[in-house]
Amino acid sequence: MELLKIQHIEKYYGSRSSLTKAIDDISFSVEHGEFVAIMGASGSGKTTLLNCISTIDRVTAGHIFLENTDITTLKGRQLNRFRREKLGFIFQDFNLLDTLTAYENISLALSIQKMSAGDIDKAVNTVAAQLGITEVLSKYPYQMSGGEKQRVASARAIVTDPKIVLADEPTGALDSKSAKMLLERFNYLNSEHNATIMMVTHDSFTASYASRVIFIKDGRIFNEISRGSDTRKQFFDKIIDVVTLLGGDMSDAL
Repeated sequence: MELLKIQHIEKYYGSRSSLTKAIDDISFSVEHGEFVAIMGASGSGKTTLLNCISTIDRVTAGHIFLENTDITTLKGRQLNRFRREKLGFIFQDFNLLDTLTAYENISLALSIQKMSAGDIDKAVNTVAAQLGITEVLSKYPYQMSGGEKQRVASARAIVTDPKIVLADEPTGALDSKSAKMLLERFNYLNSEHNATIMMVTHDSFTASYASRVIFIKDGRIFNEISRGSDTRKQFFDKIIDVVTLLGGDMSDAL
């Protein structure tokens, strides 16, 4: 079932005298329960694409539909409600509130939705168990490792049961062990809970955990491949093949 539909979107920055086209006529769709990775070199437009889907940026042209709602037309309270109820966003630098514990960071979005204290406690503890962070719920961000912070940020993103989770370089600030643990949790949420995930990454190993990879070059879709019945190692090799076709465009990022 189609969850997200991108139709001929474009995004320009700058003025008429100095225009930069960050996204150049991109169209694709994401099925409910898919795990999609977006790859491309720095400046290729992949993060801008994610920001347009998350409504952080507004498209210059085209339309984005989530569950048949054109989110490019939303404003004011409708837009705030969409962000609060439909999206989960995971940032590379975590964006946790330093004055709140892990429990409080995760529960904040539920409090805003005016959920009862009992339901909040149940939801937070459930997602903490899923991501293996129960033991850090009482800690503040400065008391956590990078991997723990990112898993707390991931818990905060999914605790509201969003329609889609958007992740911008979620493993970029993690060591290899923490990155692998986070990606395995993503796979668990995707396979066991049918969570729909869209993840921007420049790293082939990270992308190999997805079920489909879309490659962006110069603001346009360069190629896309699906994992199908391949093992993760076989899919990784296919990703490397496409990265090789991209040539020097990805060399700085890998």
